[in-house]
Amino acid sequence: MIRAISKNALALGVVAVLCVAILSLVHIQTEPRIEQQRQASKIAILSEVLPSVEANQALLQDCIQVTDQALLGRSSPQALYRWRKDGQLAAYLIETTAPDGYSGNIDLIVAVTPEGTILGTRILNHQETPGLGDKIEARRSPWIFSFNDKTVTDNNASKWAVRKDGGDFDQFTGATITPRAVINAVRKATLFIQQHPELATQPANCPKQ
Repeated sequence: MIRAISKNALALGVVAVLCVAILSLVHIQTEPRIEQQRQASKIAILSEVLPSVEANQALLQDCIQVTDQALLGRSSPQALYRWRKDGQLAAYLIETTAPDGYSGNIDLIVAVTPEGTILGTRILNHQETPGLGDKIEARRSPWIFSFNDKTVTDNNASKWAVRKDGGDFDQFTGATITPRAVINAVRKATLFIQQHPELATQPANCPKQ
């Protein structure tokens, strides 16, 4: 009986080793493809938020990490990409978070000029209510395009609100909290850019894209 148990244990051990070896081999073979898909997805998002730019590997590499919980919504670092045209800084593409969405965090990316003009915005991740709060997605509604060409100045803070609150932005029927959160996050991200001119010259320090 002891011999039988030993044989079974040995057989299970061999099977376990083979399974680990197979999984490791599959991981090694698929990792480059997964990484390529991840980079392609990131480039696609950057191209959407700034359509006039051909997003490529160079844009991914010109990236720095920034942290400001008050203005960017997280205590952890966020990615900021720098687009340069003819050697001159033309726009920042900054990831930010609205921590006060109806169903939790709303992650987004904002393209903004160094002077504070918004060029585009897209939602990266959210858990808002389908059919209501998900109208912040470009595929669900054109609402997210209402940020294009808007500016943030010391004198127009009141305009950065939904119309129900006296601002310039439409709200969603039955879902006012969601647009309020996104509007506030976009404005704060733009303020962050305006308050930190040194971002243009900081060395790239993002993890490998």
